[in-house]
Amino acid sequence: MAKELDAKCRMCRRAGVKLFLKGERCYTQKCAIVKRNYPPGAQGPKKGKPRLTTYGLQLREKQKAKVFYGLSEKQFRNYFEKATRKVGDTGEIFLNALEMRFDNVITRLGWTVSRKHARQLVSHGHIRIDGKKVNIPSYQLRIGQVLSVTESSLQDPFFQQMLPLLEKAQAPGWLLSEKNAFVGKIIAMPKAEDVTSFFDMKLIIEFYSR
Repeated sequence: MAKELDAKCRMCRRAGVKLFLKGERCYTQKCAIVKRNYPPGAQGPKKGKPRLTTYGLQLREKQKAKVFYGLSEKQFRNYFEKATRKVGDTGEIFLNALEMRFDNVITRLGWTVSRKHARQLVSHGHIRIDGKKVNIPSYQLRIGQVLSVTESSLQDPFFQQMLPLLEKAQAPGWLLSEKNAFVGKIIAMPKAEDVTSFFDMKLIIEFYSR
């Protein structure tokens, strides 16, 4: 994907909501939204939250979702176009495709603190799908597939530090996670009510349907 050229905290401030791009920092008082909840730039504190046109609202929702999942514009639009070619609710199909990405599922399971780090874990071969090596972050998972961390990777300091946090991790209802081990399973397709989101999928569909 294209390289991120903007600071992550600036992305959150521009969106006006937490996009949880910096892991644990986002849950502390150091979060940029907590400290400076206004747009970035010299005029940010004076302007406050701007009034947006219908197009501006649609664009903002699209940008929030795109940044949240860590995708380029081309990748994000491709997911939308594939969703429009399938029979059913376009918004639901679009959301399912985003949520069922390999890197997103790892993040939802609580195995890492950000999707960027999840992509690194996948690319470096730390995670297996049904016991087989898959190093493609965008790989689309299916119901019934089981994810697990390799035996050798379990000795890595990172996973040793994350192991106690699994007890507190709250996986969504469509995922089954073992609390004392890095093992997860897809048990259903994600639904809108199961996904904690802060963007309006309807506005995103309207943006691309113009």
